[in-house]
Amino acid sequence: MTERRIVQRGLWFEEFETGVVYEHRPGRTITEADNVLFTTLTMNTQALHLDAAFSDALPPFNKRLVNSMFTLSTLVGLSVAQLTQGTIVANLGFSEINFPHPVFHGDTLYAETVVTDKRESKSRPGEGIVTFAHTGRNQHGEIIATATRKTLVRMAPEQA
Repeated sequence: MTERRIVQRGLWFEEFETGVVYEHRPGRTITEADNVLFTTLTMNTQALHLDAAFSDALPPFNKRLVNSMFTLSTLVGLSVAQLTQGTIVANLGFSEINFPHPVFHGDTLYAETVVTDKRESKSRPGEGIVTFAHTGRNQHGEIIATATRKTLVRMAPEQA
């Protein structure tokens, strides 16, 4: 019997379908350690992320907020295994980034992505441009982040 192997990868350009909603699971519960590490690694000294006494006394949330750049990074990261693992060439840009609801320590982030556009690259044969609309929700279903991302994705290799 021949051994069959399946390697996890993202989708090739040809496999993306516009209008399809890709739900990314499992979610990711955000911890205090995640927030503090990311915030300090990126040299962000914002007290809203680091100083509990300061944040606890500051309305309207009266507690520390998760760094929005960590939220954005996690939102995109949750999509990688399903969509772009090993098939992406590069991120081309982000736009329309919004954070309509704050994220707090202990919240769980769930992500979904819709492919809004795709086209073959005019300047790079064998590659195509795919536009994603990412949406992040917390454990209560509230939208906590949205972002549009353009990527350069490889086309499937020709089979011999």
